Amino acid sequence: MTTHPMKPERFFLEKFGLTERHLEQGLGAALGSQIDDADLYFEYRVSESLALEEGMIKQATENINQGVGVRALAQEKTGYAFSDEISVENLQLAGLRARAIAEQAGSGTPPPVKVGAAPPHDLYPIRVQPIDISAEKKIDLLRRVDTIARKADPRIVQVMASFACESKIVLIATSAGVMVGDIQPLARLNITCIAQDGANRQVGTWGGGGRSDFEFFLQDNRFERYATEAARLAIMNLNAADAPAGPMDVVLGPGWPGILLHEAIGHGL
Repeated sequence: MTTHPMKPERFFLEKFGLTERHLEQGLGAALGSQIDDADLYFEYRVSESLALEEGMIKQATENINQGVGVRALAQEKTGYAFSDEISVENLQLAGLRARAIAEQAGSGTPPPVKVGAAPPHDLYPIRVQPIDISAEKKIDLLRRVDTIARKADPRIVQVMASFACESKIVLIATSAGVMVGDIQPLARLNITCIAQDGANRQVGTWGGGGRSDFEFFLQDNRFERYATEAARLAIMNLNAADAPAGPMDVVLGPGWPGILLHEAIGHGL
């Protein structure tokens, strides 16, 4: 599925039937004689994950999250409203509600809103986003990782690998006339190996990712290094000594030892 066929501003305007005039009207609904500033925040996120266990794909998910938030500022007060459904009507309604929340302080009459064109803004110039790579290629990567990790040592008895990625498109428009958007890819490959020697079973986990394309994991055989490192850690843990445990002397400096209080009773609370 192609999630970013165009610039962020065009994506939101065309996908949801909006115009720049609708954005101006939404900001206008949030503004009033007592409101100092307002802005709109649009987000559209597609996420996907594949998980392999016992040599088989055990889980595959895809989610779409979208929405628009409106913020109105009046001196030190902030009004915020949002909608999961992006439409002209909900944009207006969210603007009015954000204004109603914040409109108990502030001063001045805001000028008419005129939203300008978004300047070029591409921090992650990726030709093909990871979310748009076929499931077959991602599954093949997971199977290759499974094979490499198992071959690393005969004591590796189980391999769990997952590939998760998302594409997030955001658009911000302000009452100052500024409009800016961004497309944010994200991908991660994670491998967990279980090693067994007799009754001793240990786990090793490794992986990596970032705001990069799918080729990132293939370059320099990066996925192979992830798999062999996860296997190495699992084997190393088979011979690892237990960490010290039991009563110990603790020396406290002057001040409030909040971290010790948290560790002592915080999780139980």
